[in-house]
Amino acid sequence: MALWNRIRHLITADAHGVVDALEDEALVLRQCLRDAEGALEQKRARLAALVAEQARLAREIDGLDGRIAALDDDVELALAEGEEALARFTLRRLLPLRRARSTAEARRVEVAREHAALAETVAEQAAALDALRARVRERLTRLESGRDAPPTGAGPVADEEVELELLRRRRGTAGAITEGGA
Repeated sequence: MALWNRIRHLITADAHGVVDALEDEALVLRQCLRDAEGALEQKRARLAALVAEQARLAREIDGLDGRIAALDDDVELALAEGEEALARFTLRRLLPLRRARSTAEARRVEVAREHAALAETVAEQAAALDALRARVRERLTRLESGRDAPPTGAGPVADEEVELELLRRRRGTAGAITEGGA
């Protein structure tokens, strides 16, 4: 059982090592920045869609208000002339319009609430994106200048090398071997 666990750990460590070797930090940073910009653009597009929906709802409500006012006048005129049948006919056309206006108004309020919340989120995320851009730019500059670059020629250290170094240090001969080998 212990042998299988050790083999599993070796395979896992080797897989992580391969992924780390393949991963270029600059590419990862740029991709993360593009992902953040994409997410913010999606939110901005949703915000624009909400603005368009608010304008559409305002036009719809205005149109309904005009039709409702005209039908209200017709009902008043029919009642003033004693034409109850005509007043009922007009009311059957008027009442659905009032319901439609009420529904449109409720939706307008809902869209306005969603717009306000999303606008706040977009503003916060835009500021966070600006800060992220600055940090990524700084990190990329450091990577390109070589200050954080991994040492060249320094590959992974084999387990056997570590074991030998430990044995040398335990015996106190590390200094003598290093001086003689250098």
